[in-house]
Amino acid sequence: MADVREEGAGPVDGSGDPGHVTGPDEPVISDRVWTIPNILSMLRLTGVPLFLYLLLVPQADGWALAVLLFSGLSDWLDGKIARWLDQTSKLGALLDPAADRLYTIATIVAFVVRDIVPWWVAALLLARDVLVAGCILVLRRAGFGPPEVTYVGKAATFNLMYAFPLLLLAQGGSTFASVVRPVAYAFIIWGGVLFIWSGLLYLVQTRAALRLAPTAAV
Repeated sequence: MADVREEGAGPVDGSGDPGHVTGPDEPVISDRVWTIPNILSMLRLTGVPLFLYLLLVPQADGWALAVLLFSGLSDWLDGKIARWLDQTSKLGALLDPAADRLYTIATIVAFVVRDIVPWWVAALLLARDVLVAGCILVLRRAGFGPPEVTYVGKAATFNLMYAFPLLLLAQGGSTFASVVRPVAYAFIIWGGVLFIWSGLLYLVQTRAALRLAPTAAV
């Protein structure tokens, strides 16, 4: 689900064109709350504490994996349903990326606690989220909404959403775990690199938007 930008703010889109303005043929974003995509996003959000509990307390990796898989499936479904039923909403544009970020942060923190990934990997990924949050705050103060999600950001999320369950499956000394482990590492490396790259793109988009701020305010 695409991010929403404030009306008349001279939005920044994923193509790198900070002057892109929503056209008449693009979907109208409503103020509705109780839509199917929004309910799916709310369910994803409620699953975050359950996911953390399963990983850290009983270390029930199978059930934690099931919650993570549900999160990935519902993430795919809410975007599809929003387009099929024309239920794109401002709330959904906030809930969807919020759920993605919370699952990412929760998983990284839990994996560090359980020594599945080293702390410096978590520090790099979390620093990227802090950078993006700072960019969004600066843009909002200048009258802009958040930049639209880029293809690099989507690819990063795709890789990480595969890496996390594979890392869980790679735990242990079984033959299956040994086979899965290099694949999991490949996904986490590619996902991590793209995740940081997408954060730098947010920074570039923010600078481009701020240069247009005086023009946008006219």
